[in-house]
Amino acid sequence: MSTQQKRQYVSKTRSQAADATKARVLRAARALFVRHGIDRTTVAQVAAKARVSVPTVYALYKSKEGILRELMSAALFGQRFQAAHAKLKGISDPIKLIALTAHVARAIYNAESSELGLMRGASAFSPPLRKLEREFEKIRFDMQEERVRLLFAQSRQKKGLGLDEARRILWMYTSRDVYRMLVHESGWTPDQYQSWLSETLVSSLVSS
Repeated sequence: MSTQQKRQYVSKTRSQAADATKARVLRAARALFVRHGIDRTTVAQVAAKARVSVPTVYALYKSKEGILRELMSAALFGQRFQAAHAKLKGISDPIKLIALTAHVARAIYNAESSELGLMRGASAFSPPLRKLEREFEKIRFDMQEERVRLLFAQSRQKKGLGLDEARRILWMYTSRDVYRMLVHESGWTPDQYQSWLSETLVSSLVSS
């Protein structure tokens, strides 16, 4: 093995070890957040459960809020979201993009329910959680802007509808609360939710 190959091997091994440590810290934090709540869990407890030092946790995530941000980011905008969002690429028809937004919303909340549901239930009123929820809602709102602007650029919007109003409508209908009320509380299947949302978005935003 050449010197360069040895360096690459060592670099790859270190990277894999670092990824494994990050994953272990996140698993430990999620378990503790579910059991004790976010506010009552300490970084020291996370480190102990993950079998790493406290400085290691701080080096990886800076703070408990940093750990929570990573957990939420992975759940909301992880693989399921990326796969759904990829379906929007290359589409220039704004009506199709508006309709497919329902698929993206479903991916976000399906992943969130399975990965964050218990944690959210244990920490519903946690200030750090509420703060990050507002942060991620802003991200979600901004990500939808291009689709609405394209609709207006092609003059396909519903008559009398303003751009900001259309953005707020799209953001509202694709919110977590709507998903929760229909799927978790009313017993709709994710397929029913997606079908209804797609039709509702088009009828609310697109000219007939």
